[in-house]
Amino acid sequence: MNRFVVLLKDKRKGELDSSLLARHIDHLRQLNQAGKLMVAGPFKNNEQAMIILNCEDIDEAIKLVERDPFIKEEYYNTYDINELIIANEENNWLMDSPQTTGNLVH
Repeated sequence: MNRFVVLLKDKRKGELDSSLLARHIDHLRQLNQAGKLMVAGPFKNNEQAMIILNCEDIDEAIKLVERDPFIKEEYYNTYDINELIIANEENNWLMDSPQTTGNLVH
């Protein structure tokens, strides 16, 4: 399973009603129950939000994001999706990853 970081951007401030919020939360609940949601939430600056998804590929991630009422109803007008390469103790913090070694100055 791959992880995808979604940034929801270009929010229409002052236009969130309780019905839209409830539909968005239902969407997040469904993602969570399906094992697709790692974490979600707004940034403290109240400009953007983030969702981290567990998906097979980018196409699945896009489909899930585009089902979100926040996107469908253009509360957030745009979003970015990037695949996250997780660095942890198990993979030595990616020290031996071709992406890491390819970025080293020799």
